Amino acid sequence: MHINSKRSDGYHNLQSIFQLLDYYDELCFETRTDGVIARISGNENVSEADDLIVRAAKALQKSTKTTLGVNISVLKKIPAGGGLGGGSSNAATTLIALNQLWGTQYSTQELSKIGLSLGADVPIFIAGHSAWAEGVGDILTPMALPKHTFLVVSINKHISTKEIFSHKALTMTPILGKMHPFSELINPRNDCLEAAIELEGEVLEALTHLKSAKNTLYAPRMTGTGCCVFVEFKDEKDALVALKNVPKRWAGFVAKALDTSPTINES
Repeated sequence: MHINSKRSDGYHNLQSIFQLLDYYDELCFETRTDGVIARISGNENVSEADDLIVRAAKALQKSTKTTLGVNISVLKKIPAGGGLGGGSSNAATTLIALNQLWGTQYSTQELSKIGLSLGADVPIFIAGHSAWAEGVGDILTPMALPKHTFLVVSINKHISTKEIFSHKALTMTPILGKMHPFSELINPRNDCLEAAIELEGEVLEALTHLKSAKNTLYAPRMTGTGCCVFVEFKDEKDALVALKNVPKRWAGFVAKALDTSPTINES
C-alpha cells in the first residue's frame, strides 16, 4: 500500500492492490416484516452500534425506506482487526444480500455509495473484483492477478486504522505509480509497516518467521494497515507445509487467490 497524500477531509489518498481470497465469514439473513434489524448470533464481542453488518442493514433500510427488517447470524472466520477487510466484506455482503431479500433494487453504484459511508474498503467488496485501488480506495480498476496461494498469519492483536494513519512513523510515497508497473513490483512497499511495528512489535517477529518458509514467491508482507502478515506461494502444498510451522501463539490459514467474489454470481 502506498500512501500518497493526506486530504483536507482527514482521509488519505492511496494506491494499492486488493487481492480477493477464497476465505470468508458466513452470514445468514432471515427477512422479518416488523422492520426490526436484529443480530441474533455471532460477533458478540462487537457492540451492535459498532458492527458494520448491523450498520449496513440500517443504512440500506433508511436509504430505501423499506418497512422490512432482518435477523442476522454471523459465523466469524476472518481475524478481526487484522487488515483483511473482514468487517468491510461483511458490510458489503449485507448490502448485496438485503438488496435482494428486500427487493429494493438498488444498483451497484447506489450500494457502493452507501458502502463508502461505512468505510473506504466496502466498495471493493461490492464491486467484487480484485482491483487496483486509488483515491481513498474507492476508485477501482479490476485486475486479473496470478492464481497463487497465500499463507496468512494473525498475531492475534489489533491495531486500529486510525492509530496507523495518525502515527508519526507513517511514511508516504508522494510519487503516483501506474497500475501495471506497480503490480509487477516484486515487493511493493507498505507505507503503513513502520507505524504498525512501532505500535505492535510482534508484526516484525511474524514477518521474520515467514522469511524462513520454503519455496515462497516474494518476501513476506503486511496486510493493509495491519496487523496480519502474509507470504505467497505458487503451489498450495508449500503453503500448507509453512502453515504447520506457524508458532502456536499465532493463528494462520491458507487461501487461494480469486479474481471475482462469489457475490458476483448472487447479485
